[in-house]
Amino acid sequence: MEHGFLSIEAFNTQIQQWNGRTVQITKHEINDIDQTVIHLQSISYDQNTRRIDDYVPKHSLLLHGDGQIEALPTMSDTPLPSSHYEIPLEDDSLFEFNGQKFFISTNRGVYKIELV
Repeated sequence: MEHGFLSIEAFNTQIQQWNGRTVQITKHEINDIDQTVIHLQSISYDQNTRRIDDYVPKHSLLLHGDGQIEALPTMSDTPLPSSHYEIPLEDDSLFEFNGQKFFISTNRGVYKIELV
């Protein structure tokens, strides 16, 4: 796979190959950085048809599995509040793969997904 930007379809094909593996998701939003380690059991997408405002994303990428959230810089670990990790997506979200890591850029922040 060449390094560079991906369509949502190409991103989905590539990320599906990581099912059953442990991944680390690093979220950068404004002045907030969180890391989550999750044993990836499945991947799905959700479309929010009942949006009240722009805070509710148009689409969501759901990474299903059990995991822990590590809030930086405090380094405190807490279990995921549900059995999935949600990444909000919009029509203009960018998907990138550098051969080892995925990057998803949204209007809220940047998410890096890598194997552990």
